[in-house]
Amino acid sequence: MTSAKLSHLDATGAANMVDVGDKTETVRMATAEGFVTMLPETLELIQTGNAAKGDVIGTARIAGIMAAKKTHELIPLCHPLLLSKISIDVEADKTLPGLHVTATVKLTGKTGVEMEALTAVSVACLTIYDMAKAVDKAMTIQNIRLLQKTGGKSGDWTANIAAGGH
Repeated sequence: MTSAKLSHLDATGAANMVDVGDKTETVRMATAEGFVTMLPETLELIQTGNAAKGDVIGTARIAGIMAAKKTHELIPLCHPLLLSKISIDVEADKTLPGLHVTATVKLTGKTGVEMEALTAVSVACLTIYDMAKAVDKAMTIQNIRLLQKTGGKSGDWTANIAAGGH
């Protein structure tokens, strides 16, 4: 652990929104991932498009995109951002069994998009659970984390995959 201070706390320890007014605009991008594990039969149902609520993967993709755009409404100290790209990928993984969800968010701006990528993945995973819970309430949402971020004063960062992200 470093001795860096938390940027959302003022000198008295009160929460506040970081002033990014004097920061330089740079291209910033972040990618996050998460997993939804399920019964093999549930994965098959989703992949064949036979879930009772409809297209699980397509709906999860749209939900993730919408969530990234609304992150500032959900996380109290996040800035509203003009995002230039949001992509959500959902891939089947029979070894889980389940779905691997990734979100990549990009903008040119004064603050990063890590929270938007993490929110997008979280809501996409929750949507998958919601759409398939009628057949598999034991599904789990796991290992939501930031994979990488680029741009800004702190520079680029990539998760140490072997060490579990630290």
